Amino acid sequence: MSQGTFVSKNIIISASADGLGWCIATFLIDQGHTVYLSDINQQKIDEIHKHPLFNKRIFIENVDAGNPESVKSYFKTLSQKVTSIDALINNVGIAGPTGPMEDLTIEDWKQTIDINLNSHFYFTKFAVPLLKKKGGSIINLSSTAGLFGFPLRTPYAASKWAIIGITKSLAMELGEFNIRVNAICPGSVSGDRINRVIEAKARSIGSSEKEVTEDFEAMVSLKTFVDKEDIANMATFLISNVASKISGQIMTVDGNTERMD
Repeated sequence: MSQGTFVSKNIIISASADGLGWCIATFLIDQGHTVYLSDINQQKIDEIHKHPLFNKRIFIENVDAGNPESVKSYFKTLSQKVTSIDALINNVGIAGPTGPMEDLTIEDWKQTIDINLNSHFYFTKFAVPLLKKKGGSIINLSSTAGLFGFPLRTPYAASKWAIIGITKSLAMELGEFNIRVNAICPGSVSGDRINRVIEAKARSIGSSEKEVTEDFEAMVSLKTFVDKEDIANMATFLISNVASKISGQIMTVDGNTERMD
């Protein structure tokens, strides 16, 4: 089959009832793929139930990505619908706390690591047997915070650096099964989440939100935030057949981050 020939694929996307996850899902749905989604926000899940393609090419379950039993149950349900999958997109992530290390609570640290890092392990552990059936692709959402130091956001940076290590290691481990593993490192993505981060940093350092926003933009060569659609485009490319020889790569979509401080 030529690389230009379209093949409809079964794709799992975690944390995908809203925001970046749903944006990626809509791109893939528009291309004719079938998406198996999960999220913890029941209100957003209920909204997706109204989509005309729900239970046709869109399936979604309520899953607590930080709870291994919840993820295991999701894959048990999924296995009743499909015998193999073509791609997994690990999209789960939270911003975590903002502040100096000595002021962070142990609970905030554990929650950030559990959701941002352990969830990738849970989803990948149960997805790999389905991917091994015919090969496929894993995309891990990291961050430019996984490439630089990020003062006042240490738990977040630690989790995102760890995802880079997972990606590199799994690309080597799973290559013989024709499973490609790549990471996407978004920069600051326009939307509610970065607005909350900016608000928290401004409060932490005693600055205005406008000043913090301008400083974030100044860290990037293109002097701008990226959009969800920019990340969705990269994910769509990495899943496609034209990316069939791309694995173990860290794909930054950030306007070229020069520093993070």
